[in-house]
Amino acid sequence: MHIGRLYHKHRELIAYGIFGVLTTVVNYLVYAFCLMILGINYLSANLWAFILAVAFAFVTNKHYVFHSLDWKFSKVLRECLEFFSARIASLLMESALLWFFVEKLACDELIIKIFTNILVVIVNYAFSKLVIFKEHR
Repeated sequence: MHIGRLYHKHRELIAYGIFGVLTTVVNYLVYAFCLMILGINYLSANLWAFILAVAFAFVTNKHYVFHSLDWKFSKVLRECLEFFSARIASLLMESALLWFFVEKLACDELIIKIFTNILVVIVNYAFSKLVIFKEHR
């Protein structure tokens, strides 16, 4: 298959991957900064990382990944509420996993964060594609 056709066929997934990596970098850097520089608890650090990463992810997913170009207030509000609600569900899942692996299995907070982020990226893509930005197919 020609590379151009292959790209166009999988453009959405490629864009999600690129912006997912960037969102993960934002999430991880804020988490590490809060944990190592500010010295706050890993669960609090995870909450701050979540807030900043989700704000970044909403804008990039809306515009660049799913091409939801309607910026009317009512539309953005609906998408934003759905997006943040889905992300809160994944935050709760990630926080529970972090707590379990750090508290119960004594895993390193920075290393286990990488593994929980992989799972979160997969869950978030499914929510975004199938629920939040589905009208743009």
